[in-house]
Amino acid sequence: MKEHTVARFCWIAASALLLLAPARLAAQAKPAAQTKPVVVEEIIARVNNEVITLSEYQKAAQSLMQEIQQDCPNCSQDRIQEELKTRQKNLLRDMIDRQLLVERAKDMSLSVETDLIKRLDDVRKENKLASLEELEKAVESQGIGWEDYKTQIRNSMLTQEVIRREVGGRMEIGSDEVKKFYEAHKDSFVRKEGVALAEIFLSTDGKSPQEIDAVRTKAEDLQKRVAQGEDFTAIAKRYSEGSTAADGGGLGDFERGQLAKALEDAVFGIEKGQVTGVIQTKTGFEILKLLEHYEAGLQPLAKVEGEISNEIYRQRMEPAMRDYLAQLREESYVMVKAGYTDSAAIAGATAIQEVAPTPDAPNKKDTKKKLPLPKGRGA
Repeated sequence: MKEHTVARFCWIAASALLLLAPARLAAQAKPAAQTKPVVVEEIIARVNNEVITLSEYQKAAQSLMQEIQQDCPNCSQDRIQEELKTRQKNLLRDMIDRQLLVERAKDMSLSVETDLIKRLDDVRKENKLASLEELEKAVESQGIGWEDYKTQIRNSMLTQEVIRREVGGRMEIGSDEVKKFYEAHKDSFVRKEGVALAEIFLSTDGKSPQEIDAVRTKAEDLQKRVAQGEDFTAIAKRYSEGSTAADGGGLGDFERGQLAKALEDAVFGIEKGQVTGVIQTKTGFEILKLLEHYEAGLQPLAKVEGEISNEIYRQRMEPAMRDYLAQLREESYVMVKAGYTDSAAIAGATAIQEVAPTPDAPNKKDTKKKLPLPKGRGA
């Protein structure tokens, strides 16, 4: 794997933080001296030059259950509640982590704008919308600002790229380590006959007979392209309308007997690396690629080597990520308001102190000095 060097972060110096920002009220019937300051937002954490507000924290807390149900659709209620408790405990930590990774991406001058447009277009296609303008309207109809929506996706992509380069890209999993894992877990690789598949799926849901004919023609064209050597993953990402499109069509493993007969007959009759013809199902047209064919019994190391590497990678990723994020924290300026828990806080870190706002004196020119902003990173 390629090696990457993590550029050293610059320390951020700041002498004071205001927790409550007073809003100036226009002088009306009462004298200015009697006007009370209004709290417009509460800052609960500061990460270098950025802040995390109470409203952002509350919104993130409200979305936890939905995230858990999406991540673990078949989990029991006890398992869901256990996961919810863990995520609630680590919520502020995770928000700080994301901000640290976004800022690291900026330090690395990373840009994902081209991929962002592709991702938005994928969302558009998944929701069967004709244009990005329609997607924008659909997003805003749910009370979400379009720019905020794009920022969320952009930041997610930036953090993934930082992790890929600076954490995943540094993991070296050697053949000896893979072999050792295989020898220690042979029972896990005794299986029934099965296949690993990827798909290109075109939907016919709600379409007229004429429209279905057009979808079939498109599917046949795509099948010819991949059969002639075009990259299956790229075609799937661009044209597939299934939920697996973003991952290049990867469907996973299936034992003999788990697939519908038409699909099973097609995939068990081709060689590894080949694609099926166009297969019509109740919901659309499928083109399947055979990624691997597993014979019954103990799978040879060569057939499960990639699977083992992925499992080792998964096991090592979490501790590697925590080490990397701890490094970012040490090289950054992170403060949290008293009463809120950052489960990854560095021992001895100073809490944000709340400063009461002072109203302007009546009939006097505003002579208050502005607090100096924290120095920029890299200054």
